Amino acid sequence: MRVWRSLSSVAAVVAYAGLAACVAGEGASQVVERGTAESGGPPIAASSRAPGPLLVVLGDSLTAGLGLDPDQAYPALLERRLRAEGSDLTVVNAGVSGDTTAAGLRRAEWALEGDVRILIVALGGNDGLRGLPVDQMKRNLAEIVSLARSRGIAVLLAGMEAPPNFGAIYTAQFRRVFHELAGEHDVAFMPFLLEGVAGDPALNQTDGIHPTAAGAVIVADRVLEALAPLLPVFTPATQ
Repeated sequence: MRVWRSLSSVAAVVAYAGLAACVAGEGASQVVERGTAESGGPPIAASSRAPGPLLVVLGDSLTAGLGLDPDQAYPALLERRLRAEGSDLTVVNAGVSGDTTAAGLRRAEWALEGDVRILIVALGGNDGLRGLPVDQMKRNLAEIVSLARSRGIAVLLAGMEAPPNFGAIYTAQFRRVFHELAGEHDVAFMPFLLEGVAGDPALNQTDGIHPTAAGAVIVADRVLEALAPLLPVFTPATQ
């Protein structure tokens, strides 16, 4: 298991409790795929993807870039960073606003179509907002990771934090799910997707949930750090 870093600030988790107040804004009735009317373009179709190799980011609105232009979302920034470093990976933003881990699992087969080499799993925030059972979340995430691994796809698991309003026990159990999965499946791991961003008003939109363009830059940088062990094979020198 490759662990990037642990959560550095309890204050970030406490501030993240603001998510709970906004859960209605991520409800199932408002699920929108990146690239619909919300972001001004057609949804990403598997047939329109580059031939590969692909890096897919399976996530929710934090990945989709809610409130940002498409090229400001962290997956788009990540692709630019990768290309600057000589990688030929194309990043596919498979973020859908409102998605729980169950919804992500339902579309995992579609998300992994094509020449996918790396999968970033960035789900769980909406499970935590709704206080969904942590054992159910773990099963969903495990199935996604197992599906990817069965196809020879490397995985980076990005953890999330639950807001503390469901109690300390739930919060601890929620966090433990990601650590356990990373160890059980031996995948690359960053414990908190929003490390260094959550809780900072200067890096979040007015909803207190979604990163600003500046916040997305930080997320992209830290995701790139966590991806480092998986990337050497995709540079021209080793093709």
